[in-house]
Amino acid sequence: MKVHLSAIAGTAMASLAGLLRERGHQITGSDQDIYPPMSTQLEELGIPVRSPYAEGNVPADADLVVIGNALSRGNPEVEAVLDRKQRMTSMPALLAEEVIRGRTSLVVAGTHGKTTTTSMLAYLLEEAGLDPSFLIGGVPVDFARSYRLGQGRHFVVEGDEYDCAFFDKRPKFIHYLPDVAVIGNLEYDHADIYPDLAAVQTAFVRLLQVIPRRGLLVAGIESAPLVAILSRALCRVETFALGQDADWRGDEVGPHPDGGWRFRLRAEGRDLGEWRLQLAGEHNVRNAIAAIAVAREAGVDPERAREILPRFRGVKRRLEVKGRARGVVVYDDFAHHPTAVRETLHALRTGAPAAGRLVAVFEPRSYTSRTRVFQDDFARAFQGADAVIVAAAHLPGKVPEGERLSETDLVAAIAGRGQDARFIARVDEIVAHL
Repeated sequence: MKVHLSAIAGTAMASLAGLLRERGHQITGSDQDIYPPMSTQLEELGIPVRSPYAEGNVPADADLVVIGNALSRGNPEVEAVLDRKQRMTSMPALLAEEVIRGRTSLVVAGTHGKTTTTSMLAYLLEEAGLDPSFLIGGVPVDFARSYRLGQGRHFVVEGDEYDCAFFDKRPKFIHYLPDVAVIGNLEYDHADIYPDLAAVQTAFVRLLQVIPRRGLLVAGIESAPLVAILSRALCRVETFALGQDADWRGDEVGPHPDGGWRFRLRAEGRDLGEWRLQLAGEHNVRNAIAAIAVAREAGVDPERAREILPRFRGVKRRLEVKGRARGVVVYDDFAHHPTAVRETLHALRTGAPAAGRLVAVFEPRSYTSRTRVFQDDFARAFQGADAVIVAAAHLPGKVPEGERLSETDLVAAIAGRGQDARFIARVDEIVAHL
């Protein structure tokens, strides 16, 4: 089958392209902006990519066109497909029908921690000899790519609550045929498509309603908005938490003297001993516990998982160390929600309390972070930093003027809390300042 992917350079779309290529399909693609790591991945696969968007990019003889969710009416490729009446679909719909159906689907969802938890789960299954397939919304350090087509029966997929395409406004994870699902937490996010928290909860209720009765939901019960919808699940539910009653409970959580983090795990009242993790932060301990619970359901004994977990090295752009020089360590992290920013800074501060000054450089890049929705929450989230630099928001024109984040107001609010904060618009200026 000849398949064209419009908006191929996104992580999920580029990964789908790779999976389809491995299944023997002929793939072409197009996008507006193409950059690493996905541009590198596509080049290595030999998939031709055209840029920018244009009607002529879409082959008239394509058997199927996959429309990315960033595209809408008015895009020349969308209009060409509609005019020609070519078969079209969305990324999650095609992934489900072409790859997931017939496999045991393990879906990892939630507002935070999806990419890391999905990567951990895939790694546990791989190291236990189960040879899983997977599609992850980031690049795990332990795997060469963000996707793989294995020979085992499990498919591990990051389940995003964002919509599918301009013609399908349901959340992506609805398509993924879950046998087991993780919802690690639930908060308000994606202000461009969800008007309020209740709308986000409704999206996750839809996920609960497509898990079969024989299936399993693994749920983080430290999240009150998630607890509020758990009664809607029709399958088995296993809960996890730190320091409170749950089916999977983590205690004694903190940095290990030899590096990394440690925690004690109890499952259904049994003490499973002390566990080690290379990754820092309580949030990553929660991610690990969720992955361990799903891995057990997939057939990985917890004792085997305890041997494997310390070898997991994380995900690129998730507290990734980019360099060390003259006593300074530079991290890159994808955090774009106040909760994620707070947890990331807390992990760094807790893991190295005597390490010196902690300077946070923040670029508002996701849609929600570029709006005023979380402006006050961001001011509080940076409390863990000694100094904060706020860069200019990415493509502010994409947000209506009255709804845009004010970088100067955010800096003033942080400074009002007694912190060193400043607005420096450009990257070269930030580098010169630091």
